[in-house]
Amino acid sequence: MDELLLALDVGNTNTVVGLFAGDELRTRWRLTTHAERTADEVGLWLSQLLHWEGVEPADLAAVAVASVVPPMDPRLRDGVQRYLDRAPFFVEPGIRTGMPLRVDAPQELGADRLCDAVAAYAEHGGPCVVVDFGTAVTWEVVSAAGEYLGGAIAPGPGVTADALSSKTAKLPQVAMAPPPRVIGKGTVDSIQSGLFYGYLGLIEGVTRRILDELGEATVVATGGLAGAFAPHSDLIQHVEPDLTLQGLRLLWRLNREEAR
Repeated sequence: MDELLLALDVGNTNTVVGLFAGDELRTRWRLTTHAERTADEVGLWLSQLLHWEGVEPADLAAVAVASVVPPMDPRLRDGVQRYLDRAPFFVEPGIRTGMPLRVDAPQELGADRLCDAVAAYAEHGGPCVVVDFGTAVTWEVVSAAGEYLGGAIAPGPGVTADALSSKTAKLPQVAMAPPPRVIGKGTVDSIQSGLFYGYLGLIEGVTRRILDELGEATVVATGGLAGAFAPHSDLIQHVEPDLTLQGLRLLWRLNREEAR
């Protein structure tokens, strides 16, 4: 029977929880991140998800976490330890990455960004570029030799949409989707046009400049809005919604094997 790994990608807006059976992602849940969640809430929350899948905590080989919300980390550790009886593996400075980090401050690299880079290189080789559509849009750049070269960070579409709505008196919140035409005929489709095609221009502009420096490379998109933007760009070659979880699985496995 394939061993079970519970993987948590804890982002600023959403937490994606995946249950792996061996290399296969058996199921996944996307939930709202609450930084104030207590250790008991974390433990009960994860226990309930497992219960719905017919999995007992004792069935788990491990729990792995990639978190970019530091205030939650102690409560995640405590909740997992108390309710699932596992000491969780965290993607954090000092772990083995299997990937040279050619950046000025490797300890500052976000756990999700490292997971994306590791998974993209494992799947597609290098050079490759990952565009992750999250609360922030991030670009991860990996060389042909499998070195993490750095990247770029910009505010995500949702952040900008929220700011536009909250900082203006008459502009409503709108869905992040392409309108029927670029020239809007009303307020809603005008906002949609500016947000969607503005971000598409941002994505393509930064990606093209990265490719100008790097050379020809595979471009992979991930994150919640990747599927909305990718069909409108000829630069994005692959969409992989679960890239971060896959990278988390690979990093957990590498560190477990190295510890043996």
